[in-house]
Formats: sequence, structure tokens, C-alpha cells
Amino acid sequence: MLTERRVLITGGAGFIGSHLCERLLDRGDEVLCVDNFFTGTRRNVHRLLSHPRFELTRHDICFPLYVEVDQIFNLACPASPIHYQFDPVQTTKVSVIGSINMLGLAKRVKAKILQASTSEVYGDPAMHPQQESYWGNVNPIGPRSCYDEGKRCAETLFFDYRRQHKLPIKVARIFNTYGPGMHPADGRVVSNFVIQALRNEDITLYGEGQQTRSFCYVDDLVEGLIRLMETPDDVTGPVNLGNPIEFTIRQLAEIVIEMTGASSKIKSQPLPQDDPKQRRPDIGLAKSLLAWDPQIQLREGLKKTIDYFDKLLREQKN
Repeated sequence: MLTERRVLITGGAGFIGSHLCERLLDRGDEVLCVDNFFTGTRRNVHRLLSHPRFELTRHDICFPLYVEVDQIFNLACPASPIHYQFDPVQTTKVSVIGSINMLGLAKRVKAKILQASTSEVYGDPAMHPQQESYWGNVNPIGPRSCYDEGKRCAETLFFDYRRQHKLPIKVARIFNTYGPGMHPADGRVVSNFVIQALRNEDITLYGEGQQTRSFCYVDDLVEGLIRLMETPDDVTGPVNLGNPIEFTIRQLAEIVIEMTGASSKIKSQPLPQDDPKQRRPDIGLAKSLLAWDPQIQLREGLKKTIDYFDKLLREQKN
């Protein structure tokens, strides 16, 4: 018996994608997970492989995909600087050519499609906190631009498909997200700090650690994505999804050291080029359109994340 909805998740074996797969299966959807395993891993979806409504396909969305689906969550793209700078040309291709392929698929099968965009479209913002109306301050030729400008171009494509082909689109701008399932070597600040602390290594801080970020737990983020997808067709976004509570990077390091009981010291390294000084979402639109507000605060989410990485490191030792 077919379920009511067949949902395609590109990048479905990634950190956020795997959590989204699980949530959609829990609500009764049939889920097609597509991933090329550049940053996603089979480990993330291993528990889902035996599920009768789950299908995993290895595929790079830079090449066309021919499937029948009702909804598409387009999450495919490396999202951490270490990974997206490893092959910057491919990173741009995934955002641009991959989006064209997924939009073409959505047009053919008349599916609703959601683009996982990013707070990086705001660059090093001159507006704080960042509202969706802000056009951003992005370096188009810097080492981060393959990701920043790729995602900006993807948004352009989504809205042009909307205007030209009347395609039902949704665009979510995702701010820093963390939780179990993060890639241990993704170079993101939460995973870096937690792993360094669990190993009692020095915590690597870039600059003086006064730059700020807002950290959203993955379960809250997935809830926001699902709510945005379920809005009427005249709601397109972009909509900021993130936790508006702001921390300095140094504060985060101190909290992680405290929660892990580590003997780690904080060591400073030079600040990377174009690293944003401030990052905090204005989520007024998400509150009004989606009745969405993050529920899991930093210490609660960090405990779950620390437990996940602690178990992962213990398994690697055995």
C-alpha cells in the first residue's frame, strides 16, 4: 500500500538530512534518500535501512535524477568550510547545477521543493541580527565564496523557477546547527570543541573568540523545515531558521570544557579570511508564518552532542 506522500531528500545521509529522514518516516511518509557520500555517511542512516518505507540511492545531483515524488527537500551540499573548500568548483556545481536538476525534476513531476539555503548568504553582515530582507555583505571571490555565492545563486534559481514556471518553492536560510550525527572531521566549531575536549586536547580558538554565533539544535531545525514545507504555496520564504540566542565562540569553548570536565586549555590561532564577526538570526518571520521557536537550549543540546561523540570515540578505540 502506497503512503500519502513520497518525499525525496537530497543529501539525506548527511547530518541534517538523516534526522529529517527519520522524522518523515515517523509521520508515515515514504522517503527516498539520495546522497553521493562525499560528506554524508551510511552510518547516519544505518538504523533506517530496514524500514519498509525507506530507500537509499547513491547519486550525485549534478546529474539528472528520474524519480516520482511529491515533495523534495534539497539539502545536498557540503556545509562546513573544510569540506566545501576541499573542492570549491564542485561545491558551486552542487548548488547551481544540482539545484537546476532538482528544480527540473520538481517541474516535471509537479512536486513542491524546499531549498536548504544558509545564513552564509548574509556574508559578514552589516545588519545585526540578520533579517530576510537584508541582501548581505559577501566577498564574491574569496575562499568561502564557492559556498556563499553558490547558495545565493541557488536562491535566484528557485525564485526564477517560481516566477517563470509557477513552481511551488520554499527557501530556508539555516543558521549554525549542531547535534548527534555531525561529521567528526567537519571542522565546525561545536564538533571541533567537543572532540578536542573529550580528548583533553587544547581547544583551538580563531582570533580572540569574540566573534558570535547562534546555535540551533538539529531537532528544532528539522521541525522548522517540515513546518515551512507544509505552508501554503504562496509562502515561499526565504525564512531564517536558527536559535536567536547569541554566544561568543570563547563562551562556547568554556561551556564545552566545563560540561566535559576536560583539562583542555584554550589556544588562539589566526582568524580565517572572511570569517563573519557576528551571526544571529531574526526569527520573527518563522514565528509568525510557522509558529516556530527553538525549544532546546544550548546546554541541553550540547549534552546530547557530547554523549554522541563520546560514544563515537570509544567505538573508534575498540
